Amino acid sequence: EQTPQKAAANTHLFIYLGGTIMAITKKKGGHASLQGKKPLNTAKVKRTVSNNPGHIKNKLKRSEIYGKYLLEKKARKRQTRIQRDKEAEALGEDAPKKQTPRTLDNTRESEVTTVQPDDEEILADEAEDEFAPYFSDEIRPKILLTTRPMPSGELFHFIADLMRFIPQLYYYPRKTYSVKEICQFGANRKFTHLIVLSEKSKVCNGMLISHIRPSTAANGLGGPTAFFKVSNVIPSTDVPNNGSATSHVPELNLHGFTTRLGHRAGRFLGSLFPHNAQFQGRQVATFHNQRDFIFVRHHRYVFKEGNQVNKETGKKKTKAKLQELGPRFTMKMRWLQEGTFDTQFGEYEWMHKRKEMDTTRRKFHL
Repeated sequence: EQTPQKAAANTHLFIYLGGTIMAITKKKGGHASLQGKKPLNTAKVKRTVSNNPGHIKNKLKRSEIYGKYLLEKKARKRQTRIQRDKEAEALGEDAPKKQTPRTLDNTRESEVTTVQPDDEEILADEAEDEFAPYFSDEIRPKILLTTRPMPSGELFHFIADLMRFIPQLYYYPRKTYSVKEICQFGANRKFTHLIVLSEKSKVCNGMLISHIRPSTAANGLGGPTAFFKVSNVIPSTDVPNNGSATSHVPELNLHGFTTRLGHRAGRFLGSLFPHNAQFQGRQVATFHNQRDFIFVRHHRYVFKEGNQVNKETGKKKTKAKLQELGPRFTMKMRWLQEGTFDTQFGEYEWMHKRKEMDTTRRKFHL
């Protein structure tokens, strides 16, 4: 027997099937599939977007929710920055200094071989090394450029950009000659450097640079030789708002080379360029080292009239802008070898050993 409470909670349906009367009891409260679920949000209250929508199984909905969260986070950050700038403007000179964010660069581990700007010993060594005649403009570099055997057609676009980037660069087909034979060939024809490009999937991925001119600092021999891993190659045609390079000799900007090894690598790259910059061309070749990655850029600086007027002279102020010419790529040194290219008997000044050297993300070598 059912109690009055149970009878009120249930609804009886009687169905006649083949002479038999069957009773079906149906509970109130909606469909059986909704039993045990939370009621819908009928109040239309706006809930905050969760930053972890991993519980949502629908991929499109999950992406939509996370996208909304990122937009809200960006808006909150922008509003906080605007409010902070207003408070700093109101306080004037009493405003607190901006906090410097912690980065891998400003928290890097101290390197024993870090060079100070006024180190007389380093300056004396660099005045007598293999690259001193290039930096004093006693010798102008003459560079031989070649590739791996049977290069793809796409690599020649990068070669054309390099020939516009580096003055006195001459391309010779590789054919079947070895690198040692090419070094001897270049030295006999008064070339100072050799560059060999390698590629993978029709994109340049390596650059071997060898100083093949004999020098007294290397006991009458050539050297050194370095291999750089090349990545993120963007040809000049793909650089946004790019300009056309002229035949003027660019100025050279070596930045971020702070250790003894970094100085040597920076001077090696700097020896590829003549040091009689033609300033009327307004072109700059930049090798910027950051976290042992060397970013290579080619710019022209442009002077334009601004809108602001100088109160003293009454003339409009001049603005300086940069126009990138291309190409754009990144280099990372893998090894540095004494003498010209010789993988069998050559002695290495430095070699990057990942498991032994990369023990922490805050240790850099250049």
